[in-house]
Amino acid sequence: MIDYIKGTITELTPTYTVLETGGIGYEIHIALPTFTALTGTKETILYIHEIIREDAHLLFGFRTKGERMLFLLLITVSGIGANTARMIMSSYSAAEIQQIIAQGNTAALNAIKGIGSKTSQRIIVELRDKIQKISIEPNGETINIKPNANNNELKEEAVAALTMLGFAQNPSAKVVDNILSAQPTATVEQVIKMALKML
Repeated sequence: MIDYIKGTITELTPTYTVLETGGIGYEIHIALPTFTALTGTKETILYIHEIIREDAHLLFGFRTKGERMLFLLLITVSGIGANTARMIMSSYSAAEIQQIIAQGNTAALNAIKGIGSKTSQRIIVELRDKIQKISIEPNGETINIKPNANNNELKEEAVAALTMLGFAQNPSAKVVDNILSAQPTATVEQVIKMALKML
């Protein structure tokens, strides 16, 4: 069982990163807040959750143990798989998710693509007591946001991320275009978060 991987970032996208350590590159699935935190960083440590299936061996990475615990709680809920849990963690910060569940805010969960009213109610009923026991650890690190110098590059990155999350390419491209027209200075993370609520 892998607890964490510490290494050099050799590739970084909004949905996964490759960490090289000991001459091996590990492809690790990440949520948007992790992408933002890692942007501009060369070395990092990610806490890992492994999912081993017959057809795949997947690694999901988190900046803190608290974020990993949140992910593990989310996937215990019936109907919430790893990709849906990552979608939830890409839509809100870990602290916001903790607050949303603790306060029983079904509307905020329903705003996430793929989360219907029954699922959001199930998340709140099953996790409300457990979620308040998690310590979402602040890391106190400065977040470097990638400068938005090239909108074409940003659009490609945002559309690629949305496609990896399961959305069709053409609708994703249209939504990203609309967002960039309205907010040309938005970062990749901001564009993807807005797109998740519009698709």
